[in-house]
Amino acid sequence: MELPIDYATLRVIWWGLLGVLLIGFALTDGFDMGVGALLPFVAKTDEERRMVINTVGATWEGNQVWFIVGGASIFAAWPFVYAVAFSGFYLAMFLVLAAMILRPVGFKYRSKRQDPRWRSFWDWALFTGGFVPVLVFGVAVGNVLQGAPFRFDSDLRMSYLGSLLGLFSPFALLCGLLSVSMLVLHGAAWLTVKGEAGPVTERARWFGEIAGLASIVLFAAGGFFVAFGSMGFRLEGLTDAAGPSNPLRTVVVAAPGAWLDNYVRNGWMIAAPVLGFLGAAVALVGLRFDKAPLSFAGSSASTLGIVATVGLSMFPFILPSAVDPRSSLTVWNASSSHLTLFIMLIVTAIFLPLILIYTAWVYKVLWGKTTMAALSTNPDLY
Repeated sequence: MELPIDYATLRVIWWGLLGVLLIGFALTDGFDMGVGALLPFVAKTDEERRMVINTVGATWEGNQVWFIVGGASIFAAWPFVYAVAFSGFYLAMFLVLAAMILRPVGFKYRSKRQDPRWRSFWDWALFTGGFVPVLVFGVAVGNVLQGAPFRFDSDLRMSYLGSLLGLFSPFALLCGLLSVSMLVLHGAAWLTVKGEAGPVTERARWFGEIAGLASIVLFAAGGFFVAFGSMGFRLEGLTDAAGPSNPLRTVVVAAPGAWLDNYVRNGWMIAAPVLGFLGAAVALVGLRFDKAPLSFAGSSASTLGIVATVGLSMFPFILPSAVDPRSSLTVWNASSSHLTLFIMLIVTAIFLPLILIYTAWVYKVLWGKTTMAALSTNPDLY
């Protein structure tokens, strides 16, 4: 059966959709986690902490849909990537999921008892549920850029040769700290938009300024490592973009500095890192001069730019192998079948707009400041 969209184009479309889902997750659940990571530091009293929690209380569950859909999309569209990431990075994934399990329990149980020790415990659980996943996701991106320690044999059986501690290399930790600072900035900006003006938002602005400066410095440092370090991979020879999905059919070599190749070939891609820096600078200006919408727009732009920079730098690679470059997974050798991608695209074209419309409607209905006074009058608040 001949499909209306060729295989190579579908692969690129699904690479772009995966990027959209990851960016959507970073933009929405990212500020939730940023707020969680800030909770013990920007709020000192029980009322202040309840106010902070309720700035994300109405939307955090819906925002996690992006994480679930992203994982499902990797499973369906990029099965080789799913097999390597969820098998080889199993312990890291378990750490993320264990931390994220604390979030719903923390939201639901935190205010069930008046005991200060009880509430403090769940406040730190919410911090853990925000900080740990963000750190590990950044570390994971650092390992993707460096290449993961896996290989396929001639029967396409995968062997993972790394360990949990091996994931935390200096560059990977730098990426993890960049992820934390990026989303703490995003969370601080959200608190200035959603929180009632007062001590909490003042502290959030202060922490946000530190996180914004850290984002700029760490993003620049990461770019320096990518440009002058030992990481990078390159395809050699002719590649059949519509060929069968078999990681061993492509020729890949380790090539330090190769992650900059795409910017040489396609000058427009420089817009992504520029947006990463410029957005953080705009967020800093908004925080400094108490312009909440400007700070949130800036942090959103910075998050979009930083995440997009990784994807554009690596294209067409999705997950390179550091120990056996020929096992590297790319857009051209790691996807599902032509028919599977096409059917999934139809489903996505129907349901993704519905999700976006519903999400926009929810935010419109629930828009407005979270105030201290509402904590005693609104029974629906945490």
